[in-house]
Amino acid sequence: MTNKTGTERELKFRDVELEALRQRLEELAAERSGPGSFEENWIFDRRGQLQKAGRVLRVRKDANGASLTLKGPSSFEGRVKVRDEHETEIGDADTARALLEDLGYAMVKRYQKVREEWRLGGVTIALDHTPMGDFAEFEGEAADRVARRCGFDPEGAERRSYLRLYDDYRRDNPEVPEDMLFPDRT
Repeated sequence: MTNKTGTERELKFRDVELEALRQRLEELAAERSGPGSFEENWIFDRRGQLQKAGRVLRVRKDANGASLTLKGPSSFEGRVKVRDEHETEIGDADTARALLEDLGYAMVKRYQKVREEWRLGGVTIALDHTPMGDFAEFEGEAADRVARRCGFDPEGAERRSYLRLYDDYRRDNPEVPEDMLFPDRT
């Protein structure tokens, strides 16, 4: 079982050409963690308490299993998003969702993506395909240095979460669903 508690340090870039980034990672001899896998994410809150405090409670299900994550409020060191994060593997996403609901939490948002992970110099690089476009996330102590090696300028990093990005995307595209879902996987 994998558990992690610590500080998340992340840079996110939007409108990424994933194939070009994949090629660059291969040139740099990065390690691919495996093929891309579909992720289902559910965000929980209780009467907006977590959102008001800048916190996120998430249940995630992917090809590797399921996890429960609590993220603290974000701060920034330059463009690097920094926040406390506690994550633990769980046996079953549906049971965890039912448990949270029994505790008074409600699912307030849902989002999906296909994520492919790589490792380079202690940094995890996530290539994310989402219903609103393609992104790359660099997570780790040297996220800014690895991003530069891959051709990204940290000054151009996106500060918003996927949830905030999708809210803004919906304003420009009112025909899309309330939650960030692939049309063929609702």
